[in-house]
Amino acid sequence: MDNKRLSKTSAGILADPANDLVFSAAGALEIAIKAQLGKLRLPDDPEPFLRHHLELNNVATLPVTIEHALHVYTLPLHHRDPFDRILIAQCQIESMPIVTADPVIAQYGVSVLW
Repeated sequence: MDNKRLSKTSAGILADPANDLVFSAAGALEIAIKAQLGKLRLPDDPEPFLRHHLELNNVATLPVTIEHALHVYTLPLHHRDPFDRILIAQCQIESMPIVTADPVIAQYGVSVLW
C-alpha cells in the first residue's frame, strides 16, 4: 500500500474492506519466475512471502482454468505478454475488473481500475 507507483484510486480500492480481492495463480507464476531470474527481489522465498501477504490482506486466489487458458486464443494481439493475456481472459470470463496501470489492457473491454 505504500508503493509510490500505486495510484490513490487503486490504493483506496485495495484498502476498502467492502471489496472482494482476488489474486490470480498467473500472478504467482510470474512472481516465481521473476524472483528466480533475479528480476524481482523479495525478503523471503516467493511462496511464504505471497501466502503471508494474501492472508494478511484477506485476498482470495483464482486458479487458472482450462477455460481461461483457451480463451486467450480469442483475444486480439494488442498485448503479447502471456501473463497479462491470461489475466485479461480471467477478467472477461469471471466478469471481474482488474487493477493495473497498463493502458493496453483496457483495449480488451475489461474494467480497468487505476
